[in-house]
Amino acid sequence: MSLRLIKVRGREVAILEEGSGEPLVYLHGFADVHAAPGEFQAFHKRLAKGRRLIAPALPGVNGSEELPEGRNIEDVAFHMMEVMDALGLEKFDIVGHCAGGWVAAEMAVRHPERVKKLGLIGATGLFVEGELIGDVFMHAQPERGVEYHSLRNLLFRNADHPIALQYYPNGRADIDTEVRRYQMLRFGSFFGFRPPYFYNRVLRDRLYRAAMPSCVVWGGADHMVPLAHGRFYAEGLGKSQALHVVPGAGHAVHLEEPDAVAAVIERFLTGA
Repeated sequence: MSLRLIKVRGREVAILEEGSGEPLVYLHGFADVHAAPGEFQAFHKRLAKGRRLIAPALPGVNGSEELPEGRNIEDVAFHMMEVMDALGLEKFDIVGHCAGGWVAAEMAVRHPERVKKLGLIGATGLFVEGELIGDVFMHAQPERGVEYHSLRNLLFRNADHPIALQYYPNGRADIDTEVRRYQMLRFGSFFGFRPPYFYNRVLRDRLYRAAMPSCVVWGGADHMVPLAHGRFYAEGLGKSQALHVVPGAGHAVHLEEPDAVAAVIERFLTGA
């Protein structure tokens, strides 16, 4: 695994890479590489077997500079396409989790000629009446100053799951981890602090433009992004496979069940 900084129109962007072969772009979410752990986890490492896994940090996160102007999804999607240009990726497969899945979907509907295959895992981005996305800002405030019970419950299948306790234990983490967590919340705040969060009302009507093969994976017990969002993504994307639900898994399904989710993504990418 290597971490490097590249220049994209004068802005520094942090890039994590591992493996070799065909490029696979990965965009992260809140409980994910760049945002909680600063390195690839079991899920990412499995994807890097036989592929060149490229994971840019979203603007303002883990060494990537913030965007100088603009604080909406259009600016972020355009910026990430500029990152693809800087990396020399004319066409690419892309997988994204949570907010990273939203950005990947926005890139795919805008530039379907460049995205070969699209994988979404618990992606935000859609507005679904009566099925609102959870309030990560409220839950990120530690209870009694040191406890992250409610945040762990939002991002994982339950607050006591070993993976949840690993990424968000009670008390303060080391300064680098605390900064990454803060930066990811700050990135999320670009889209507003008032609920409903993390959506673009026009995206559902644009999904048909993403005519490339696509795969949607969801945790059956996702407390942050309701399963209904997964169904709308799977139904709206041009050539989506059936929605893949991992029973009992939470929002960070790829961290809780890395082998199961990686197996789905691998079969999708290889066409097996």
